[in-house]
Amino acid sequence: MSYDTEAAAVTSPASAFSAHLRKAGPAALVSGLGGTLAIWCLATVTQSLEQALLIAPFGASCVLLFALPSSPLARPRNVIGGHFLSALVGLLVLALAGDGTLACGIGVGLAIAVMQFTGTLHPPAGGNPLVVIMTGAGWPFLVLPVLAGTIALVALAWAYHRAISRRSYPG
Repeated sequence: MSYDTEAAAVTSPASAFSAHLRKAGPAALVSGLGGTLAIWCLATVTQSLEQALLIAPFGASCVLLFALPSSPLARPRNVIGGHFLSALVGLLVLALAGDGTLACGIGVGLAIAVMQFTGTLHPPAGGNPLVVIMTGAGWPFLVLPVLAGTIALVALAWAYHRAISRRSYPG
């Protein structure tokens, strides 16, 4: 039985990974740059104005906005609506059930159901009830950071894709 080294090299895991890097590398860098710029802008405005425009779930939103801009989950309606409704659910659960462990579960579960029911499903927004409940956020949280931050993210994604990535957004 002979061993074909050329065929083995082509199908080896290292070779497959190398081929994947050559193919995906440029797009991955462009996506990563978009996320970098968007979060940097929100963090800079947060620091300058001393007003929160940034929450952890926005980092996950950037994955969709910059790596998968044509995904239905990255549509402006989904990003803005999903974050807003999920934060609203978190605030309602916090007001009605407090900040216990059951409230965390109920908040996330209701947020998923509300987003799916309203056609605003955006997976990163599922973390908003946890942010609200675990920090004891108040009603102004809906405006700053949620509404202002998501509108800014969508606007930054739109501008970035038009000017730099040349990818269609919204898809």
